[in-house]
Amino acid sequence: MEPVSRRSLAKVSLGVAAAALVLAETATEAAAFQPNMDEALRALEAAMASLSRATPNKGGHRERAMALVSDAIREVRAGIAYGGY
Repeated sequence: MEPVSRRSLAKVSLGVAAAALVLAETATEAAAFQPNMDEALRALEAAMASLSRATPNKGGHRERAMALVSDAIREVRAGIAYGGY
């Protein structure tokens, strides 16, 4: 298996976060069982762990990515809570 670059991981994480936010905003009726939201949350938590292990010499981009992923984690959790789960 090929190693994944930190940049690719950050891009994927932000994409997952954006998708999760769109799903949370457009859902008219939330279901109690939310496997996609759970999967998004796990992916975001894994991204945060990877970013935390990365060296901080990225011109502030690592820290900004961590802040965005943290925001996305909060939003996904809020979406899950909204669904009554």
